[in-house]
Parts: sequence; C-alpha cells; structure tokens
Amino acid sequence: MTFVAYALLALCAIPFIYYLLSLYSTVRYFRTSRSDSAPNPDFTPPISCLKPVKGLDAEAYENYASFCRQDYPDYEIVFCVDPGDPTLPILEKLIRDFPQRRIRLLFGSGRDAVNDKVARLTRLVAEAQHEYFVITDSDVRVQPDYLHTVISPFRDPHVGAATCLYSATEEKNLTEKLQSIGMISDFFAGVMVAWQLDGIKFTFGQTIVTTRKAIAGYGGYPTIEDRPADDVYAGRLVAEQGYEVKLLPYVVHSVADFDSLREFLYKRLRWMTVMRLMRPWGHLGLIFTWGLPWSLVAVAIHPSLTVAAAYLGTYLSLRIIMTWLIGIWGMKQPRVWKKMPLIPLWDAMAFIIWLASFARHTIRWRGINYYLRDGRLTAVAPRDAPNVSR
Repeated sequence: MTFVAYALLALCAIPFIYYLLSLYSTVRYFRTSRSDSAPNPDFTPPISCLKPVKGLDAEAYENYASFCRQDYPDYEIVFCVDPGDPTLPILEKLIRDFPQRRIRLLFGSGRDAVNDKVARLTRLVAEAQHEYFVITDSDVRVQPDYLHTVISPFRDPHVGAATCLYSATEEKNLTEKLQSIGMISDFFAGVMVAWQLDGIKFTFGQTIVTTRKAIAGYGGYPTIEDRPADDVYAGRLVAEQGYEVKLLPYVVHSVADFDSLREFLYKRLRWMTVMRLMRPWGHLGLIFTWGLPWSLVAVAIHPSLTVAAAYLGTYLSLRIIMTWLIGIWGMKQPRVWKKMPLIPLWDAMAFIIWLASFARHTIRWRGINYYLRDGRLTAVAPRDAPNVSR
C-alpha cells in the first residue's frame, strides 16, 4: 500500500477513538454519579410538578397516575391544558381517583407564542406554589421514589438544574425498537462524552428539575418562547449563570409512540436539522463518530479479509460493548440484547439522516416553515415559501 492509503486507513480509525472515549466516560459516569445522587430522606422541600399538556398520549392515565403515587410528603401537580382537549377527561378522572393529591388544572397559556409548550410553562411557573419545580413531558412515567431522588442534588445550593436518563416502556414495532437502541447505543454515548469533556449544560424534556430563582435568572420561560429544543435551552441558560446542571443516573420511562417509520425519520431529521442550525461546528464534527461508514471506506480502500475483519470487527465489538455498558450495566434495562442486531441498521440510518440534514435550511413546526436565526424561530415569508426545503 502507498503512504496515502495508510494515511486514509488511519483516518478511518478515528471513530474508534471516539468509541473508546465513550466507554471510558460511561464507566466513570455511572461509578461517580451513583454515589453522588443517592436520595436524602432529610431533604424534602415542597415541589411543584408542572405538566404542559396538549393532546392525548398513549397510556396517558398511567403516566399521570405515576406522579400521584409518589412517596413524598409535600408536592402539587399542576397541568396546563386547553378547554376541550381530548386529555381533559383523563385529568378529571385523575382528580377523582387521587383525592389526597393536590392536582390543579390551568386552562390555556393566555399567550401567543411559536412554541406553545413553552407558553404553557410560562403560566405554570407563574402560578406554581413552590420554589422547586419538576417539569416533565406528558408521556413520562416514573417510580414512587422519583421525587425523592431528583430533588436530592439540590441540597447543594450551587445546583441549578438536574435531568434524568430515560428509556421506552415497551417497544411494539421495529421503529420503536430502532429508536430505543439508537438512544442507548448512540445518543447516550454522546451524552457520556459531553459529561466527561465539558460537563452537562443541557436538560431533557423527560425531566427538568430546577428552581424559581434559576428560571428567573435567565429571564423566565418567555425568553425561549420562540426557540426549538426548549429543554436543551433550559439547561444551557441555567448553566450560563454559573449553576451546576446534574445528569442523574435515575431512569424514567417514556411511552413509545412512533406508529410509522416515516414519522420517526421525519422527527429525527427535524431534530438533526435543529442541532445543525444551533451548533454547526459540533454537528459537522459528528463525521468522526460514525464507525460503520468509515469502516466500509477502509474496506473500499484496501479490500482484504484482514482489513475487513479489523475494521468491521472492531466497529461491531466496540458498539456492542458500548450498548452493554450503557443499557445493561448502567441503566439496568431489560431486553437490550435482543435489540443489539439492530445497531448497524440504526447507525446506517442515523448517518443518512445526518447527511440529509445539511440539505435543509428550515424546520417545520406545527404546520409552518421556520428559519432558525440566532437560535430563534422566524416564520418563512410567503414569497420565500416556494424555495424552502420542506
């Protein structure tokens, strides 16, 4: 082989360095965080659980009821929902079934915002009774020790926000299994590396724990009413104030709801486009995290059994170990082994979606096309619409 061929083969091995960093970060994270995040029964401040709700999610009653079964002394649950929303009968049943819980319904956000969820959060924060907030999406289901666990880091006044790992309750089809294995083997691997290199400066919508003071410090939720990825911004803006943002090893469950592969791919492409527009250089840097395509390039450069075995074998081995570490050893999730054969399919799909995201310059949000400029959504003018990528 020529020097150029050797150089290209070395380049093709860069994703393996990323995988090894992911493995190291994962082991260090779980060993460190498990000892740091044990619940403290002596720290039980009153909590407001805030739920912006729109539409009827699958298994909605069980999701909401899990918050009513908390082993915690003092908390309220506040929903913000539109009058006539299909989930309203479920919420009324919840109030009847759990009379011992303080459950309040707020009707409408009273605001006109691009991101209606954030508009609802603006009202929820304003009308919440307590100083500590636990904000969760409507498809989240938790265990009775949830509030005790997620509030524990706030014993330290330097902590301004916390978030949790999450997994699907049960995958009913191939699309949901792909989503699940992708989160465990790919998305959370990147989160572990971010934790190792730069700390956690974001939160996930499945759990945002924060304080009234931290939210007020960045101007409140009206500040991000015209932004996508509001959960990411909520954590970032807290971190920018000098607070610590904690990633807890506690796993909450999210009810899988992808009915079709097309719907899944569309949402994934929208999310990747948002990430590219928000962090263009970081998004471009993902090129060095895709082990499968680089391994195939290596085989194309030098098509031999030795190269194929070395690159593809290393790729598969590291991906399987990574998935085992995160999903089984770290998150204690069942049925992960059965989904591991889907890892190469997920990696191929994720790489193609990443490539496709470079061709998009707008995102579609609730039926309207938007540009993302300076992190804010700006509606596409009608005269520009024919030239907009959808």
